[in-house]
Parts: sequence; C-alpha cells; structure tokens
Amino acid sequence: MTEDELISLFTRCSNEGRWGERDELGTLNYITEEKRLQAATQVRHGRTVSLGRDLSTTADAVNTDPVRHRMLFDAIAPLSALDSFEMSTHGFAVTHLDALSHVFWNGRSYNGRSMQDVMTPNGLNFGSVYAQREGIVTRGVLLDVAAARGVPFLQAGETVTAADLDAAEQLAGLTVESGDAVFVHVGLERREADEGPEDLSLRAGLGADCVPWLHDHEVAVYSGDCVERIPFPSKAVPLPLHQIGLVSMGLILLDCPRLAELIAICGELNAHQFLLTVAPLRLPGGTGSPVNPICVF
Repeated sequence: MTEDELISLFTRCSNEGRWGERDELGTLNYITEEKRLQAATQVRHGRTVSLGRDLSTTADAVNTDPVRHRMLFDAIAPLSALDSFEMSTHGFAVTHLDALSHVFWNGRSYNGRSMQDVMTPNGLNFGSVYAQREGIVTRGVLLDVAAARGVPFLQAGETVTAADLDAAEQLAGLTVESGDAVFVHVGLERREADEGPEDLSLRAGLGADCVPWLHDHEVAVYSGDCVERIPFPSKAVPLPLHQIGLVSMGLILLDCPRLAELIAICGELNAHQFLLTVAPLRLPGGTGSPVNPICVF
C-alpha cells in the first residue's frame, strides 16, 4: 500500500463513537452474552492448554527487562514463604494484553482522545487495561497460516496477507465470526527450534491488508506468534496492527502467546476452535497486563 492508502485505513477501519464516546472496551463489545454461551459449547473433551510464556528473571536478547523476583524472609519465626515481584508488561518476553490507550498515532488514542488527555504520571485515565477487568470469555479460532501455505514456518521478514487468512480459515473448516478471538500461527517456535532465537528487528508478520480483514470480520481479539511485519515499510504508519488496530478500531491485542501446545492439541483433536478465557490484572491506569490465557477443548 502507498502511504496515503495506509493512512486511509484509519477511517476505513474506524470504530470511533460506535459504542459511545466514553467507551473503553473497543472490540470486546462484539463479545455478547450469546457469544459467550456459544463459546462454551466448544468444550467437549475437558482438555486445557495454557498459552502463557514462563516468566524469567534472566536477561537475554528478547527478555531485556527481566522480572525482578525477591523472596521475603522472616528469619526469627517464619510462618510462610513470601515474595514480591516487579515486571515490565510490554515487549516480546511476557504474554500480555494491551490497553487500548497503549499506542498513539498523530497524538491520538482510541475513540478520538488526545494523548495529552489520556496519559498522566499516575497512569492512563482513559482506555487503561482496567476497562478489561471483567475478563475475556469467547470462542478462540486458530488460523494456521504456515500449514495453509504447506510449510513448517514462515521465514523472517515474510508478510501474512488477507489471502493467507482466507486460506487458513478454509483449512480450519470454519468461518471467523463476530466476537471471535483469532490466533494466527506462522510457526515461530518451530523456526526458533531449527534456526535459533529470532532477530527481533526482522520478523514475519501481518501486512496492512489484514487490518481491514479483521475489522470486517468483527474480530474481538487478535493474537498469534506474530504481530505486524517488522520492519514495516512505512514511515507514516510503522506499526499498522497496533496503530490502526488500537487507535482506530479499538482492537484488543493479546501479545506474545506460546502456540506450540495449542497447535499440537488442535491437530490431535482435529479442532481449530475452542473456549478462550483471559483474566487481566485489575490495575487502574495500567497500559497492559501480563496474562495466562487458557484454551478449553
């Protein structure tokens, strides 16, 4: 896309005012009570899979700001083991939900709010992760782009297109519906097992034409082992999934899940849909929250 075509997606995919000027839920509004009941019907085997990454206190190329974990001792008369921890929510080392006001474009955040009005020294006063405190319960759908292409994994720097999402949807034998949580698989964990840790500056990921695809399908949550392609070839919109998704669509992003076990159980049960539950921390003003998403089959 040209820069002008990219920028036009902010209008093409806008949900500003759709659920009222004070709305802080964004695409979670697609998840109705009926949708949650439908999602519950996916549970047939009693099997669960965690998508969360293990938290690490060791720094490396990915985990540049590791968890700081302290044990707290009462040396005189210990009655229990106590600890505390501090962690950075965002990045590629922690599975987390983004708050809608986590990202800005041209000084604006979700629902037309200005960056200056939203961001304060004490946290976000609009569109924080606290708005998601009731949790996410909906149908999860696996879109295996790598399998649809017939490869074990996409190479670094490759682009996922809307046509890839269509092909993965067809492979799954289902239709992505309003209120679904979509998990896109490009085979990152398999590639890292074969080739070593990925270069974070060169990542396979979504192209810009995937953004209107997600908007038109009324996807409630986007997740997967990729975000937008990095680097993205645009100076105006260098992070289209995050910038157009969060700022214009109000799209809830569940970043950095582990998908290997999900891929395995989907293959074992021949099922590409499941009940998804995600419970963020109740942190007023937070720009995001670490989470441990659970898929139930």
